[in-house]
Amino acid sequence: MIELLKPYLLTFIPLFVAVDAIGNIPLFIGMVESLNKKQRQKAIMDSVVTATLMAVLFMFLGKGVLRLLSITIPDFQIAGGALLFVIAVKLLLPGAHRMNLSDGHDKDVGVFPLGTPLITGPAVLTTTLILIDVYGVIPTLISLLVNMFIVWITLARADLVMKVLGISGTRAFSKIMYILLAAIAAMMVRRGIVSAFLSPQ
Repeated sequence: MIELLKPYLLTFIPLFVAVDAIGNIPLFIGMVESLNKKQRQKAIMDSVVTATLMAVLFMFLGKGVLRLLSITIPDFQIAGGALLFVIAVKLLLPGAHRMNLSDGHDKDVGVFPLGTPLITGPAVLTTTLILIDVYGVIPTLISLLVNMFIVWITLARADLVMKVLGISGTRAFSKIMYILLAAIAAMMVRRGIVSAFLSPQ
């Protein structure tokens, strides 16, 4: 039983870290504070649908794009891991999340910047494609959908989460997630290097 669940757990955790549902809550509240209840619900739905569609499309088309460019999976693991590490380091810096965000008055705030790049950004896309190669499509797809469901729940209950954790607690949680993301990135680079040197040429 544990062995059957292992691929799902090992795909869920990196995606949970990359999506950072809890860490996006303060940004979400700041961007929708001027919207009424109906507009806020629409923004939540738009953001989750956009993020899910982008991630799923990349799951099934990403490898074909790599093949067209003659990029191997070890190549992508090394480059993707390096990119994830840079993203994690940037997110650990003060004020990183404030860059390139909407002011919250855009009616399409759910699509951009909430759906992408805040929920589904480079970290999620890179992690998803690598997880497919390591654990397969089904565990990765299910873990992705579960994470998007968690995003929907956390955004719909954003005010309650903020009351429980507070701004400082939410930020602290995000910092821990970013450190884990950096560690996962280092693991991806290590696996890519090992695969590149040990796989038959």
